[in-house]
Amino acid sequence: MNAEVKGSTLPVLEMILDPGEAIISDHGELSWMTANMQMSQTTQMGGSQGGGGGLLGGLKRVMSGTSILLTRYEATGGQGMVAFAAKMPGRIFPLEVTPAGGYLVHRHGWICGTPEIRATVGFNQSLGGALFGGEGFILQKLEGNGTAWVELSGEITTYDLAPGQSMLVHPGHVGVFQDTVNFSVTRIQGITNRYFGADGHWLVSLSGPGKIWLQSMPLPILAASLRPYVGEQTGTAVGAGAAGGILGNILR
Repeated sequence: MNAEVKGSTLPVLEMILDPGEAIISDHGELSWMTANMQMSQTTQMGGSQGGGGGLLGGLKRVMSGTSILLTRYEATGGQGMVAFAAKMPGRIFPLEVTPAGGYLVHRHGWICGTPEIRATVGFNQSLGGALFGGEGFILQKLEGNGTAWVELSGEITTYDLAPGQSMLVHPGHVGVFQDTVNFSVTRIQGITNRYFGADGHWLVSLSGPGKIWLQSMPLPILAASLRPYVGEQTGTAVGAGAAGGILGNILR
């Protein structure tokens, strides 16, 4: 198996598999593949301890906001290729998962992994639902023995936290952290800070030891920044009419 990340701002993960080799992914990750890649749906991979974890593992994945089934790609009749393109500007990179060390990743971060990777719910809290602007914090847990590939948005900043060292992070900026890191969700201190500070109501406390990866442009924050330019009633851009006119002139 050979994995290569191509591109920079909007990278593509290209996986070259030898005959009989396989990888697993969540639904909706496929971008393109060679014709000899066999694609199937499964709840369990690699035996009883494999990536899917059976029906129970599938139910745990549903709790983490993903599908009950996983997609399996296997090369047949020679080398095969499957590619996964980034959905946002950012980075794609591998994580080595061992029985002694796993990771927690934001709900849309896991792309694919070798068959012995298990992706289940790590944490799911609504953070107040509609009362607090619909903020939510969902983590997937990556465990098992193999390699997992994840996608983070924007620029990535990493910190190696010493034992007892803590970082307070907006929930949307949490990308990945080692499972040795202790985490908890805490309210922003002060009523005026929560209701008039425009920074939300919650922060995630990450405490060492362990490594953390933080992302600069999570999708919810990007969506919030675009909200003033989107029609509240129709969900279309305010400038759609002008843009349509320009596009019409170009296509004439």
